Amino acid sequence: MSIPLWFEIGTYAVLLVILAFDVIIAFRRPHIPSTKESALWIAFYVSLALVFALLMLLLGDAEHAGQFVAGWLTEYSLSIDNLFVFLIIMARFAVPKKYQQELLMVGIILALIFRGIFILLGAALIANFSWVFYIFGAFLLFTAWNQAFTNHDDEEDRENRLIRFLRRRIAITDEFDGAKLRTTIDGTRVFTPVLVVLIALGTTDLVFALDSIPAIFGITQEPFLVFTANVFALMGLRQLYFLLGDLVEKLVYLKYGIAFILAFIGVKLVFHAMHENELPFINGGEHIDWAPEISTWVSLGVIIGAMAVAVIASLIKIRVSIIRGEIDETDFRASIPPEDEAEAVQAAEPSPSPRRGDDPLEH
Repeated sequence: MSIPLWFEIGTYAVLLVILAFDVIIAFRRPHIPSTKESALWIAFYVSLALVFALLMLLLGDAEHAGQFVAGWLTEYSLSIDNLFVFLIIMARFAVPKKYQQELLMVGIILALIFRGIFILLGAALIANFSWVFYIFGAFLLFTAWNQAFTNHDDEEDRENRLIRFLRRRIAITDEFDGAKLRTTIDGTRVFTPVLVVLIALGTTDLVFALDSIPAIFGITQEPFLVFTANVFALMGLRQLYFLLGDLVEKLVYLKYGIAFILAFIGVKLVFHAMHENELPFINGGEHIDWAPEISTWVSLGVIIGAMAVAVIASLIKIRVSIIRGEIDETDFRASIPPEDEAEAVQAAEPSPSPRRGDDPLEH
């Protein structure tokens, strides 16, 4: 990939500054983003990704620009599925909405770290062992099956086991003290549920990193494009969480769209492995010439088409259910955060009162 070194370094620098600014906002001004604020931030991040793709086209070529867009959309779709699990975690531990923004930011940072590690490992494996595409492809096909035919109840079961394990070994209070990791009760320092939430977010990020990295390597093997596609997909995830609210749960066909994308990329990886085959027990170690190489543009069309069909079908189902009376339209509209919900909830939410043994200056 003939991209100038200054462009790569400049890209990393700009992304680092933007992420740092996002972290500062999340931790210095904890609040519930309004619908307008979330929408503007998401529009900014999407525009930034499209500008990056345009620069890739001007400084590089159309092929790699297309690979970035396809990879970014793939990771973005997987990130939306990640949001659903985040909703389960936040609801399971009854995290106050005012402090969810900070915890989500920590979860996004952990996701970036985990994916960065897996990108380096994946790039090293691909550079030395072409047969690893067989493993990546089979793993994605297995993941697609689980995505389509299982639900997220296993996440809740895992969290329950995690809670029992932690409570047996460390002192954890049942109440939040803002977004603090530890607090003081009766002169004793104890952990708050924030610890369990962060561990749950971290393990979730680890599982999704295992799924997303083979998927993006099915689109492009350029580490620079793989990493930037992941960063652009994760940027704005916090705002998307507040923008969609519980609506993600009502997009019932979304998981099938994501499963189809994973299965398609899995098949693409297997074909690529067959085309580059060097395993002696397959075709005598020779390349399998009939195995097709699926182009970037076909991949891009399949990814966009699958997500569009899944979302449109989900919205049609919601409308039909409302007409039939299976869903109350008032309840459905309540799942979409109104413009003034952030201010209303934040104003109604009481500020944490000092606990016994706490230093009042900490509040």
